Amino acid sequence: MAESVELPGRLAILPFRNKVLLPGAIIRIRCTSPSSVKLVEQELWQREEKGIIGILPVRDAAVEAPSAGSTSSAGGGTNLGERSSKTQEETSDSHKLGGKNQQEVIHWHNRGVAARALHLSRGVEKPSGRVTYIVVLEGLCRFSVQELSTRGTYYTARITPLEMAKAEMDQVEQDPDFVALSRQFKATAMELISVLEQKQKTGGRTKVLLETVPVHKLADIFVASFEINFEEQLCMLDSVDVKVRLSKATELVDRHLQSIRVAEKITQKVEGQLSKSQKEFLLRQQMRAIKEELGDNDDEEDDVAALERKMQDAGMPANIWKHAQRELRRLKKMQPQQPGYNSSRVYLELLADLPWQTASEERELDLKAAKERLDIDHYGLTKVKKRIIEYLAVRKLKPDARGPVLCFVGPPGVGKTSLASSIAAALGRKFIRISLGGVKDEADIRGHRRTYIGSMPGRLIDGLKRVGVCNPVMLLDEIDKTGSDVRGDPASALLEVLDPEQNKTFNDHYLNLPFDLSKVIFVATANRVQPIPPALLDRMEVIELPGYTPEEKLRIAMRHLLPRVLDQHGLSFDFLQIPEAMVKLVIQRYTREAGVRNLERNLAALARAAAVRVAERDHAVPLTKDVQRLDSPLLDGRLADEAEVEMEVIPIGVDNHDISNAFRVASPFIVDETMLEKPPKYDDKETAERVATPGVSVGLVWTAFGGEVQFVEATAMGGKGELHLTGQLGDVIKESAQIALTWVRARATELKLTTAVESNLLEGRDVHIHFPAGAVPKDGPSAGVTLVTSLVSLFSQRRVRADTAMTGEMTLRGLVLPVGGVKDKVLAAHRYGIKRVILPERNFKDLAEVPAAVLSSLEILLAKRMEDVLEQAFEGGCPWRQHSKL
Repeated sequence: MAESVELPGRLAILPFRNKVLLPGAIIRIRCTSPSSVKLVEQELWQREEKGIIGILPVRDAAVEAPSAGSTSSAGGGTNLGERSSKTQEETSDSHKLGGKNQQEVIHWHNRGVAARALHLSRGVEKPSGRVTYIVVLEGLCRFSVQELSTRGTYYTARITPLEMAKAEMDQVEQDPDFVALSRQFKATAMELISVLEQKQKTGGRTKVLLETVPVHKLADIFVASFEINFEEQLCMLDSVDVKVRLSKATELVDRHLQSIRVAEKITQKVEGQLSKSQKEFLLRQQMRAIKEELGDNDDEEDDVAALERKMQDAGMPANIWKHAQRELRRLKKMQPQQPGYNSSRVYLELLADLPWQTASEERELDLKAAKERLDIDHYGLTKVKKRIIEYLAVRKLKPDARGPVLCFVGPPGVGKTSLASSIAAALGRKFIRISLGGVKDEADIRGHRRTYIGSMPGRLIDGLKRVGVCNPVMLLDEIDKTGSDVRGDPASALLEVLDPEQNKTFNDHYLNLPFDLSKVIFVATANRVQPIPPALLDRMEVIELPGYTPEEKLRIAMRHLLPRVLDQHGLSFDFLQIPEAMVKLVIQRYTREAGVRNLERNLAALARAAAVRVAERDHAVPLTKDVQRLDSPLLDGRLADEAEVEMEVIPIGVDNHDISNAFRVASPFIVDETMLEKPPKYDDKETAERVATPGVSVGLVWTAFGGEVQFVEATAMGGKGELHLTGQLGDVIKESAQIALTWVRARATELKLTTAVESNLLEGRDVHIHFPAGAVPKDGPSAGVTLVTSLVSLFSQRRVRADTAMTGEMTLRGLVLPVGGVKDKVLAAHRYGIKRVILPERNFKDLAEVPAAVLSSLEILLAKRMEDVLEQAFEGGCPWRQHSKL
């Protein structure tokens, strides 16, 4: 403890930012700023044990406005009673002294504490070479600042000591109020020391201080050891009167004591709850032992025993059962409060719920019934139905045969998912659908490892758990829309699933046990084949489902779509009738798609319009609670002869469907052309209008949504012989355009497009080729013949036939090569009302897949060379061909 010291009239000032040093307290600081280093070096390091400095609290201007006991200073000679708006360029942090070379207003407190150095150490930072000091300071006594000034880079102040003389202190100690405050402080402090001694097993040295140090100095020492805010520290520093100081210190010590007691109470409460849980566990164990001795053990109340019986009934293989028993023994040894209890229980419940041996009982396959079922559920799709019947026939002859994985590929809305459901119905198996669209995490297929929080099995194992049998028909929907990222590649995980030689021991990461998937019949669907990885595609048999013809759409609408739409809207054929002619008109003028989804939406729009009219018509006027009037032709006849009104009593509990039948409309609504939306979305004259100008030709392309008609427009303008291409085209189609232009330029003279003198077709002009629908990406080689036809039409100023569309790849020598998607392209031409289609000669074999009704309405023209295409593309043939040497 510091003894009384005599202070000089002026002290070097070390500012403490937002922190207070009280007399008797010891603090360790690190000085790094130039001003604080200079102060320590001159006032402490050079004077050794004789050095004394002043510690003065300062307050940031950004934190709070200065109080009555503080002042603003800019560093010159300033009286404390004055206020200055000048800024201070160097300040000290509460942990780093000296400063920050930034301009900011500093509010100096008017009272501080003199301090001496108990320990000094000097260091040099590398590689900057900056000198730093570590100083251990002890607070000595309070002082009041009379004047603040600067000495070089640090501050000095003229001070007045605030400590009482020994005679004055002896007089105060005789004061009864002081004696009472001293006793109260010592009692509270002793109680605090006793509490801390019980918690930390220390306190002997503190008791010695309590008995030897004067009580007014002891107050500062105790308060300095507490975590209190800056305002309370300043209040303690300003307590010059020893009575006020003791009163404030007693309050702070008592508050600290109460906070410790509250914390102890909370701790004891938590420990008591834990002890209660342990006591309940022991009592439950004793209760279980007593019930076993009495033979009165209730197995239904024992969840673990029920889980064990469930696992025994699951029919697990021997190796799986061994693993499950080991996990169950581990669960029995755990308490429900332990962290891993719930995860182990959920895992064992999954093992018990999985269909290890449970299978659907397949009824005897009746191929005739299966074929009738497919015909009822699906119209058309002859080739697809034939392949399914073949698959079922093999299953009938060899039930354990490992058949191929069927993959239905086709545009949206052609019935891929419903075909898989029909296969399950024909086999008498349960059906489950797993959507793979947008899946990018391998864990969706294989599951998460049990070490992760929130882990769960993959979709395959979870689906088998939900369906409850080990031999369902599992549909892997949208298999072409899986992605890959840093979490893995789901398509690669499916390689094991779809391989009959590997899926017998499929290992889910969560299950961590082999599961037999060989009994599952997998069916996949996709819109396109291209995104599917080749290795995965090799494990599947691709069956293409092209779009429907208008005739097929008409039959599908009348047999399937109309009854479903009317049922969804609460209608029947007694309320609404849509003639076949109107359905055909909707197909031709309002839908041009490969599937039937837009057709169903248009029929639903008609049903909604009819529902509004039916709902608005008043069928009856309620007369009493139980009696309602009927509007019917029978009643109209009875009332014709001015007879009395006849009533029919309808019970309140009667079915609503019967009531609607009672109020049946005498004449149903019949949809006519006036009820259709005007104008139509599509027009048969579109093709003729677009090819009315030379330079436009009609091509056929394939997309993921089926075949489409693609117009190609070409125009010429003044320029330097350059080719411009627009329409969001890929590299392949750009190369096709360059090949087409090269071929036309090479034969320009022979085709009479230029004279022998002016053989350069592009002399002084550029060619621009555009593919409309510019927002849709386009690529592929099948537009080669269409590009040549468009360029020949442009340079010859002859129009291409509006009823003719074409497709085919061409070479620089003029050969027409075969292309893919012929069936979809021919169906697209048929939908657009085109009558003539030019195809490569080597695609003749693909016409066998086109329905006969479509072929009978089209004129198919086969071309071997580009000259054959030009001969058929223009009205009246190619008149300049007789002059050419081709």
